[in-house]
Amino acid sequence: MKITGGQIKGRILAAPKNLDIRPSSNKVRAAIFNIIGQDLSGTRVLDLFSGTGLLGIEALSRGAVLGVFVDYAKQSLALIRRNLLLCGYERKGSICKWDLAKGLPKNRAFIAAKYDLVFLDPPYGSHLIAGLISKLARSARLAPGALIVLETGKDSITLSCSPLILVETRIYGDTKISIFKKEDFS
Repeated sequence: MKITGGQIKGRILAAPKNLDIRPSSNKVRAAIFNIIGQDLSGTRVLDLFSGTGLLGIEALSRGAVLGVFVDYAKQSLALIRRNLLLCGYERKGSICKWDLAKGLPKNRAFIAAKYDLVFLDPPYGSHLIAGLISKLARSARLAPGALIVLETGKDSITLSCSPLILVETRIYGDTKISIFKKEDFS
């Protein structure tokens, strides 16, 4: 697994030893950042179902100032910690152990920021997606104009949830990328 752009482009991250964790492919990540933009200077990022932390770390490499990584699996939390250290981003990244089946996190690392960019990469076929998207849409943790990048299996149903607007959907192999934007009412 390599970082594909930004300050630490080419950096190799620690990879999972089993197939329970499915990192986003280089092709999918490149597509995501081509859509949302290469320069994420000043962005605050929330990476839900972080796995290895790859998406959030890629955002930090591209200029994000904060990354909050949420996962529940012990192996994932260890990988995220290791990868943040490998990249020198331990001060920019906070790790939050939380079972997203219980909803959005309630701890200090999560509630300390309003997020401009959210990566939501649950296991394909997860029944949690609709509920989490709905909670994110109503959450005070999303900045006006925030983007949510949802990675699912290609056959998943595309959701809609006000005040989020679906801006883009693309399919790459077995993966569907759906990008939502929070309406800015200001």
